[in-house]
Amino acid sequence: MDKVRIDRRWLPLNALRAFEAVAKHGSFTGAANALLISQSALSRHVISLEKLIGVQLFERRPHALVLTKAGQHLLPAVAKSFDRLEYSLDEIKSSAAPTLRTLRVQMPPTFAVHLAVPILRDFRRANREVEIDLVSPYGVGPPPSDVDVAVVYAKPTVTGSVSDLLWPVKLGILCHPDLAERHAGKDLATFMRDNELIHVRIADLPRHYVWGQFVRQANLGALAYERGLVFDTALLAVQYALSGEGLALVDLNLFRDDIEAGRLVRPFADTLDDGFGYYLITDPEALSDTAIALFRSWLIEHFGQRKTGDEARMRLAVSNE
Repeated sequence: MDKVRIDRRWLPLNALRAFEAVAKHGSFTGAANALLISQSALSRHVISLEKLIGVQLFERRPHALVLTKAGQHLLPAVAKSFDRLEYSLDEIKSSAAPTLRTLRVQMPPTFAVHLAVPILRDFRRANREVEIDLVSPYGVGPPPSDVDVAVVYAKPTVTGSVSDLLWPVKLGILCHPDLAERHAGKDLATFMRDNELIHVRIADLPRHYVWGQFVRQANLGALAYERGLVFDTALLAVQYALSGEGLALVDLNLFRDDIEAGRLVRPFADTLDDGFGYYLITDPEALSDTAIALFRSWLIEHFGQRKTGDEARMRLAVSNE
């Protein structure tokens, strides 16, 4: 039996706007105040939309509204569609003046600090008409629906988004040069045993997960690794290592500049590939947006060039070969 499609001539734009506002504010009262309409009118809009599509969009709890699976599926499409309408109308309205397009971009904290400044500076020099609104939340997993483009630290997953691998993460031990010199000549197990381990917390995984993976891969047996400091980001872990103490197990590509400048050294060549990588995530519908497509292509090209020759340089940076 053929599905009955909704004719675009009868798209309930006011009801969709009401749905987006309720989802954004988490209440009918807040949404009604934002849209300057009565709460009863707002409620009628949402109910009419639910009747049109035949499913509930909100789970109405005593003290909260929660999006159902259908609501979670609809919200990003509605928000992005209204965003594009708004941008297009603004561009037409301001056609006599230079137009600016603001992209909301998400990047992990360490990535943002080490790479975002030079990347975004160069991009803005080449694309003055595009402004960047950068957000940098902690954690792993899919980006929220209110960003245009996101760089995420994650394992490969199958989603409805376009996912471009910028680079696979390769973890190696980094430490201060003075620390490496003081412990020169020791084997890996002794070197780790005699120094403090610096851990980077990954959301939803055990506190000492990364070092545990490294110990198992290197066949270090019963070496105690559940000790030392735990930081929320690799940036903080490396800052501690730069103070002269501790061993950080972090992405070598991300801290390449510190290695090349001699601020950090690799006392051992051992590495760990734990399946994570930095991925560029884009909604497939957003690729029709010129600014988003431009930023995506530019970022992919930038990191394609950056990766060339990285492995050779990393090998030269190993201090005890």
